[in-house]
Amino acid sequence: MTLLLLLSQPNHIHKPPGPPLVQYRRLRKPYRLPVISAAVSGKQLILSGKVRAVEPKEVKAVVASEGYMLLDVRPVWEREKACVKGSLHVPLFVEDTDNGLITLLKKWIHLGYIGLWTGQRFTMFNDEFNLRVVEAVPDKESKVLVVCGEGLRSLMAVSKLYGEGYKSLGWLTGGFNRVTEGDFPEIEGTEELRFATIGGASYYLLKLLVLLQSLGQKSS
Repeated sequence: MTLLLLLSQPNHIHKPPGPPLVQYRRLRKPYRLPVISAAVSGKQLILSGKVRAVEPKEVKAVVASEGYMLLDVRPVWEREKACVKGSLHVPLFVEDTDNGLITLLKKWIHLGYIGLWTGQRFTMFNDEFNLRVVEAVPDKESKVLVVCGEGLRSLMAVSKLYGEGYKSLGWLTGGFNRVTEGDFPEIEGTEELRFATIGGASYYLLKLLVLLQSLGQKSS
């Protein structure tokens, strides 16, 4: 009797996400839980061979000969430093512009622990990522090579695009950080492509290390 009363009462406290449950009038009918399909991770897609892993040295041939288009998913401030000419840009993360008290506190913590060292801003997922990619590349049979700075954000982007229906995806292993001069024919911007992700105090430390390395090579 208690179970019958509980099932008959509307739930005003919490409504779980996902598809609505089918309401049954009689208890003797089976009660089925909704099926929730988990997205396949980018790493799983790479390991299974469903997404192609492309080494930086292969990029030139893959783009020129095999018809892959380059999708840059880095945030705007990284792309402004350096980007591959002609590449498509749809950021996976965008700057969080909310100025609520909780968000401001998170931004302050982020600045102290991460922002000052890396130069990265406090971000959030771009809710329109899939939509913008579909607008730019409506043919889901198109070959798309997804790239970012280190290869982690592009893994997440690959997972989202595979779930969207794109089946001819590639992933640049290690991201632009592993790129050397000549891997891409034309670069735009004021920075080297492999250094575009680095900012803040770590940028100046990197420049110092590069300078010391160069001086060491000249003196040897």
